[in-house]
Amino acid sequence: MPRYAWNKSPQQSKRRYFELIREGLSGSKASAMVGVSLSCGSLWFIDAGSVSYVESPISSRYFNQDDRIEIADGLARKEPVKSIAERIGKSFQSVYKEIARNRKPDGRYQPWFAHNQAYQRRRRPKVRVFARDDALRLLVADKLSQRWSPAQISRWLRRRYPRNAAWHVCVETIYEAVYRGLVLAATGGSLRTGRTYRRRRGRGRSKDGSLKQSTKMTPIAQRPAHVESRRQVGHIEGDLIIGAGQRSAIATLVERKTRLTILVGIHGGHTAQSVGDALIDRFTRMPVALRRSLTWDQGNEMFHHERIASATGLKIYFADPHSPWQRGTNENTNGLLRQYFPKGTDLNHWTQDQLDEIANELNDRPRLCLNDLTPNQAVRRWWNQDRYPEIRHD
Repeated sequence: MPRYAWNKSPQQSKRRYFELIREGLSGSKASAMVGVSLSCGSLWFIDAGSVSYVESPISSRYFNQDDRIEIADGLARKEPVKSIAERIGKSFQSVYKEIARNRKPDGRYQPWFAHNQAYQRRRRPKVRVFARDDALRLLVADKLSQRWSPAQISRWLRRRYPRNAAWHVCVETIYEAVYRGLVLAATGGSLRTGRTYRRRRGRGRSKDGSLKQSTKMTPIAQRPAHVESRRQVGHIEGDLIIGAGQRSAIATLVERKTRLTILVGIHGGHTAQSVGDALIDRFTRMPVALRRSLTWDQGNEMFHHERIASATGLKIYFADPHSPWQRGTNENTNGLLRQYFPKGTDLNHWTQDQLDEIANELNDRPRLCLNDLTPNQAVRRWWNQDRYPEIRHD
């Protein structure tokens, strides 16, 4: 006869009982094999909320039955959650989430109940949100056609439809739907990156060598600290996008605080003379307060930087070699612009009016770093001097 009450039996007996149940044995046979009464096994079964599946291996990323037993035992011994997490090889944040998500209604963490709950949630197949909601699918497709990123769309849905939780889809859900062709056809035009599949992240590799100038340059290390803090409007990062065969180029200028993008067509090749003339023409037509400094890389196209500085009043600084992160705002913008100007494109075909339209489209996108204002809105607020009082007396 069994000598243990149902709630005081050894964990090894309970574990073996549920292993047998998941192998397909009946409750009476499983109880007999572990040496407990049928009623004891039945109470275990009821306490676990039933066991409605056969155990199968899953990825080590997820909690398994043994992990959940360790968590329950640790909690019973009143161990710190961090100690339990270290013992089972999971982060303590994951263990806290597991306890909160899979505990019983009375607040008690029962490992077999928790394991069964986790299984019920991951059961497939499930109908994907974009497959069952045509209105949401069409809305996301429209934003993608306007070249919004999945992150911008996800934030906009939460702001625009705060009470419709079913539409609060995360960024990865949108990406997955695009790659699966559930929103739009999975073509290179669906996303800014042009990719039709998820690729692994990896560290980029910088090109060997960089062009240097023989003239006197002011290094970025001498740039004032307030430029780095982005507290003042008028500090710009610049670079060139080069076209097919190195025969055409567009200058890209991005204001650091408002993220305002300005595109300047370069005609007659991207020689120092052509680049200098184009930048002088563009900067002299801008308000003085919007042209305080310019940060560029050490390319030979800026050989005439002293002439540019003299004609425009700009203070020009040069980033260190192999350091694109020192002009991160401009580098990120150039990545966005490659959707409009793919590599291998002859950039001479684009008129300045067309470049202005593209820049305006980019400046009408909400930015997370601007609390979802667009660059155009940020510039208008600055221009009205209702949000940036620090520049009133400059």
